[in-house]
Amino acid sequence: MSETRRHYRYRLPLAASGRAWLLWAALGWGALGLAGSGLAGCGPAGMPAQDAAAEVGDREIPYQSFEAYLAANVGDAEPQLGHKALSRLFDQFLDEELLSRLAADSGLNLEADRRQTVEALLASDEAQKISLAELERYYTEHQEEFRRPERVRLRQILVEEEWLAEQAQQALENGESFASVSERLSEDPAAAVGGEQGELAREDLSPAFAEVVFDLEPGEISPIVTAEYGFHIFQVTDRLPEEVVPLAEAMDSIRGRLRRQNADQQLARLLDEARQRYNVEIYERNLPFNYRGSYGVQETPNS
Repeated sequence: MSETRRHYRYRLPLAASGRAWLLWAALGWGALGLAGSGLAGCGPAGMPAQDAAAEVGDREIPYQSFEAYLAANVGDAEPQLGHKALSRLFDQFLDEELLSRLAADSGLNLEADRRQTVEALLASDEAQKISLAELERYYTEHQEEFRRPERVRLRQILVEEEWLAEQAQQALENGESFASVSERLSEDPAAAVGGEQGELAREDLSPAFAEVVFDLEPGEISPIVTAEYGFHIFQVTDRLPEEVVPLAEAMDSIRGRLRRQNADQQLARLLDEARQRYNVEIYERNLPFNYRGSYGVQETPNS
């Protein structure tokens, strides 16, 4: 009797948007700079090579390519991965292979690594261009995202001993500048720059500190404030009212958000196009884990 071969044949996986974010996160923050997938030598007619993990279109993908992918993306964590995690990573690996194939057929240069190739495929789409009208519409529809609460510009002197806090307070009362006292006595990391803490809203401070700080007028210095981790003296250098960030200032942030949204949608569309164009066949018996991914359903084995 001939050997029974079990495999999975391609079926449209979960909705593209459901997995697109995984791949996009890897493209934005992960290490996808892999070498080309490589092609396994074909086995006897009608049979995959022994090291073939899958076939994408007419190309067999050796398991060693997936091993390289794992080494680049999870490193030392690979031995601890279970079947479910490995299946998810294998699906993501196949997604990238499909996109690489689509890029090749679109005439993009494949001398670059996978990450650059896929990014080039994404960048080639008109959806990456954000018009002024789109920026203005997003700004108008999301005003709350650009609302700033009341803030103060704050300086701080921090010391561990009460007597040192009293010494700092006396120096301030004698007319020495806050920045000078901070640089000379404070143990705060910002002591060298006059104790500058930047712009802070009420929610950026503990309730006890916020009560003291937001009672101060610009230039006013607080009494010594005792905390578990030391003694503080604050100075408010400016008060900033609640406001909405102007559109001109918000444009770069909005453009980045819209590009990420468009890229997610574009990636889902490109993945769907690639899945429709190229058949994917999983050689489950050549995988050293129980494949439980979304690239197919088991067919009835051939006898």
